[in-house]
Amino acid sequence: MIPRRHLHAFTLLLLACLLGGCASLPEGKSLDPQDPFERFNRASFSFNDGVDRAVLKPVATTYKAVTPQVVQTGVTNFFGNLSDIPSALNALLQAKPKSAATDLARVAINSTLGLLGLVDVASPMGLERRREDFGLTLGAWGVGDGPYLVLPFLGPSSGRDAAGLVVDWPTDPLMHIDDTQWRAGLLGLRVADRRAGLLQAEKALDAAAFDRYLLVRDAYLARRASLVLDGAPTGSPLPRVPSDTP
Repeated sequence: MIPRRHLHAFTLLLLACLLGGCASLPEGKSLDPQDPFERFNRASFSFNDGVDRAVLKPVATTYKAVTPQVVQTGVTNFFGNLSDIPSALNALLQAKPKSAATDLARVAINSTLGLLGLVDVASPMGLERRREDFGLTLGAWGVGDGPYLVLPFLGPSSGRDAAGLVVDWPTDPLMHIDDTQWRAGLLGLRVADRRAGLLQAEKALDAAAFDRYLLVRDAYLARRASLVLDGAPTGSPLPRVPSDTP
């Protein structure tokens, strides 16, 4: 279960954004049917952007500048190895035993031969990583996206994916570390590592986007739609289920 203090903190943050006023839409812009909460979402997007510029981006930039590349790769591999565990669970929930077996094999190989996941030995062996989460599991069984949402601190989401967080959080291996300092430290390191990985892409985003909110929204929705279809083009009649068994 998600710790009650985390739920309380998230609820307070969400209420603060809701009560703090809503951003206005660009001149001449009407609400998109997929984004009925655009005013709130833009306010949340601006809030997240402010937190990023004040805290996350400086930390990520420093981390990338002072940390040797081999260490950065090891950190990325370590957290990727942990993510294969909930991916395997979600593959099973999607009735995809082959994908689940691949994820579990990745964990077994990388946790042993890969020195606790610091080295990705499994990928060169043909066991490619596929990220699954409970939002995708719901989508696999026909649950629609729901409205687009920008969650405070967490970023782009949807009604379905936000509901999926209720399962994603307790299946995150880091959430089961009893020592509070270790858990907080590893969570912070994971955030810094992920943010550092976005620094280069952010330059292209800033150069190309006249409205960063719209570009991020459309990219998120298109990517999630593709993942629900296992990479098939959006609008493809191919179902995500039944299973991947012959």
